[in-house]
Parts: sequence; structure tokens; C-alpha cells
Amino acid sequence: MSFFTGSSGHTWQPTTTSDTTVLSYWLNWRFFFCALWILVSMALAFFLIFKYEGFNRSTSSGGENQGEEEETGLVYADEAWNTCLRGIDPSWLLIYRIICFIVLLALIIASVAADGGVIFYFYTQWTFTLVTIYFGFGSYFSLYGCSIKPSKYGSNTVNGTSLDQEYTRKIAGLWGYIFQIIFQTCAGAVMLTDSVFWCIIYPSLMSKDYGVDFLIFCMHTLNALFLLGDTSLNCMRFPMFRFAYFVLWTAIFVIFQWIIHVCVALWWPYPFLDLKSPYAPLWYLAVALMHFPCYGLFALIVRMKHLWLSRSFPGSSQFVP
Repeated sequence: MSFFTGSSGHTWQPTTTSDTTVLSYWLNWRFFFCALWILVSMALAFFLIFKYEGFNRSTSSGGENQGEEEETGLVYADEAWNTCLRGIDPSWLLIYRIICFIVLLALIIASVAADGGVIFYFYTQWTFTLVTIYFGFGSYFSLYGCSIKPSKYGSNTVNGTSLDQEYTRKIAGLWGYIFQIIFQTCAGAVMLTDSVFWCIIYPSLMSKDYGVDFLIFCMHTLNALFLLGDTSLNCMRFPMFRFAYFVLWTAIFVIFQWIIHVCVALWWPYPFLDLKSPYAPLWYLAVALMHFPCYGLFALIVRMKHLWLSRSFPGSSQFVP
């Protein structure tokens, strides 16, 4: 049973403030406004996905880049494994991704061994696991790319177009789109996770004499650092509309928490999720608004990288403008 319940010596568990299984906890104006924020956010997210996502229209171009204006959500197959510069061999990205995957997986296993399965009750571990999955998929795509690059792509490519003009860039399949979606979801989620922890939760823990051990420190730093390192090497784009998946990721976590608390009187993983507080709608709205700067910061980093590469290495950059 310790796998599911964990150890209170490692995991911070606030006390249960009220019985969340009674109807009065949910049938009130506080829950109404919190649910309204979530439903409106999800509706707008689905609208953006259906309007801009490219995997359901990618076959219309016949798998070729014909020089026409590209759809915002288009993803090319080699974006999952190619590097940002011709001078950087994709094998370096492969090595980096394998190392990150092993380290992140080891940290998850160590956290489960220390605290039990209760760690997956937290948004941090949801995001950390998603980042681990990203590097697992990335290792596979990089391995595949390294195996086909010498024979199918060669070394004479710039921005996905061969110097002899005979190469046509293939559009990614479903898994290529899923990989891109995971990348952009992780980008916003790691920024939100780390910023909320270090700026909101950590100060409150220090005031109550809670310590931050090695695993907690790694869980709230390495996810962002490793993803930024991958971003510096890969040639993946960052269209802003995929902000929608980040919103859905957080909304699913909140709904998951609501479902659990309807069934079981349990402590909340984060105090600002507690619907008993009269400030709950403001807390929910504040966290929702934090999604914009968190996602925007990562998008800005990607844009700055692309701008710098296009100016400093105009003949070697391999990202899609």
C-alpha cells in the first residue's frame, strides 16, 4: 500500500480543510465561476485546434513543399530529428535526448520509491512525466533520423531543400504531429510548474519550515533546463495556436482533481485549488492568466533563437521560417 499512499516524510501534504464529498461544497457561486473559467478556456482551445491544426489537412499538399504559403499547423517529418544547423550532426541531438530520457526516468523511479504513487497526484509529476515521454519519443525519432539521413537526405540541405532542387520535404505522419504537440505542451507546462513552485509554493513552504530535498529540486528545475537544451539543438517550430494544448493539459488536471474530490474527502495538492476559499475564483483566474506569460516566454526564446540563427548562419540554418 505504500506505493499508493507514499511517505509523509518526503511529500508535502496539506491537511484536509473540508469535506469535499458534500453537495454544498460544489453547489455554490465559487465553483460556478471556477468551472466557467475552465469551460471557456477549453472551448477556446478546441476552437484554435480545429481552426489551425494541420494534421487533418496535411495530405492536401501531397507531401511536398511547393513553395506556396504553408499552413500554420504544418509539420514536416524531419523536424522531429533534424538539428537547427547543418554543421550540427543529428547524432548529437540523439545522444542528448537519450541522456535526458535516462536521467528523467531515473528521477521518476526514485521519486516513486521515496514517496510512492502519490506523486502522480501533483501537476508537477504529470508534467515531468510528459517531458520524459517527450525525450523517449525524441530518442526514437532521432535514432530513426540518423539511420535514414545518409541515404535519403544527404548532407546538402538548407531549410529542408536540397541544393540540387530534387528533394521534396515530406509532411509528418500522425506521430510526428503528436510529438510536436507534446513538445509545445511541455514548453508551457514546465514554465508554469517551475514558476508556480519557486514563486508561490516554495516561499510558503519556507515559512512553515518545510525543506526542499534533492528530488524536489530536480523535479522543478531539470524539466525546464533539459527542454531548453533540446530546443537549442532541434529545428522544431513553435506556432502560437498550440497554446491550446497547454490549456487543455492544465484543464484536464483540474477536472481530474475535481472528480477525485467529489468521490473522496482528500487534501488538495495545491492550496489555491481548494474551492472552499472565497478567493478561489480569483486564484483559478490568476493561474489561468499565468499560462500566457509562461507560454509566451518559451515562444520568445524560440523566436530569438531562430532570429539569431538566420542572421548569424544564413546558409546553414535548417528551421522552417
